[in-house]
Amino acid sequence: MDRPSMDDARRMAGEVGRTVRGAVEAHLQGQLADQVKRRLAAWNDPRAKLDRQHRRSSRVLTFWLIVLAILAVVGTLTLVGALPTAAGVAAAVGMAGTGVLALRTNAHLRRIDAARGELAAAPVRTPLPARRSAARQPVERLEDAEDTLRELLRQLDSAALTSVPAASVAQVRATGDEASAAIRAVAYQLQAVERARDTAPPLERGPLVEGVQRLRTQLEEGVDGYCGLVAAAGRVLAESTAAHPGQVLGEAADHLAGLASALRELSRWSRPEPA
Repeated sequence: MDRPSMDDARRMAGEVGRTVRGAVEAHLQGQLADQVKRRLAAWNDPRAKLDRQHRRSSRVLTFWLIVLAILAVVGTLTLVGALPTAAGVAAAVGMAGTGVLALRTNAHLRRIDAARGELAAAPVRTPLPARRSAARQPVERLEDAEDTLRELLRQLDSAALTSVPAASVAQVRATGDEASAAIRAVAYQLQAVERARDTAPPLERGPLVEGVQRLRTQLEEGVDGYCGLVAAAGRVLAESTAAHPGQVLGEAADHLAGLASALRELSRWSRPEPA
């Protein structure tokens, strides 16, 4: 059999190099795109926009106050005769105009503070996982379910629905928050394992691929359980005059609480022990 020539070997090596380089560049471009998206989302976040407006308005208000202080000094010096009357008149006019601007800036600052307070009371949205992540679709389902449960519990907690005990609604709300945190912890763990899989040598990726699949299954089970609680709350709202509406909510909350506890245990045992 003829041995490959030096040119053939070089050509094959070049093709392999280009293939590897293309794969690496595609992976780096994907990571860079995710970073850009996260930074853009953080910049466009309503809280971040209000924070920037608050800082700008605070600086402007500080400037007007400094100008007012300087004009007040000029007016005082005019009263004691250290400066001519014209300087005092100009200072008085300037203080009137600057005072109006300072009041307007202060009012704008208060409106920003009020808007920040409203946003602080609203639930904080964490960035979604990358589109190629196995955690993306379950986390999207979880966010939709969270919004639905929040609205259902708001209506169930209204004074018009007296057949639903307030204690049951509070228990479901607390259980939903606890379960949501446990489910998101699994999602974060899944994304970390995915990053480890993508950076590991090819021969060492097998256990990481299995870990991703196992965590994805756990994540799906957790979201399914949360959606079960949402369905129970919807049934109670649809039949709010039933004899025992709290029992349906209580059973669903107990089931979800057990599922959240199991997720936390699985997450704890699957973490590597510290050295």
